[in-house]
Amino acid sequence: MDAAWIQVFVLTLSECVAPAGKTVCQESAFELQFLTRSDCEIALEQLTALKNESDSVIVDASKSGCAPAARQRAVFDSLEAINAALGDKQGLRVVRDEGAEPSATQASHQERLARLKTCEETDGVAPCKVGDIIVEAAAGDPVEVWRRD
Repeated sequence: MDAAWIQVFVLTLSECVAPAGKTVCQESAFELQFLTRSDCEIALEQLTALKNESDSVIVDASKSGCAPAARQRAVFDSLEAINAALGDKQGLRVVRDEGAEPSATQASHQERLARLKTCEETDGVAPCKVGDIIVEAAAGDPVEVWRRD
């Protein structure tokens, strides 16, 4: 097993969040890592759109974006070498090519997503969707949506 550096893209989202009825928000930022720039940019667009729909969140576009970076990772010669290094842990499998057919779970998700209304259309009553995310109500209870007074 050798070590190598791989390119990743780091999505940074800078936001200021205020609870309902408050005029002061707390600034925070978080980062996510992606293997491709396009995945990072799609996630940034969806997160920004989702956050901008909220009355209590302000996204700072000048501090948000996708930037190339690198991470050090272990490099193995084969799946057998990976599984041997993992010992008694569950083994790994080969990741499918990006052009491959979607799994049954992904296809089911996309079908259900196409049938649902947006959360804006249902006034936050679940089930509904925000972009590619399906919002489910816990135990049939309505989803609480914060609004600025």
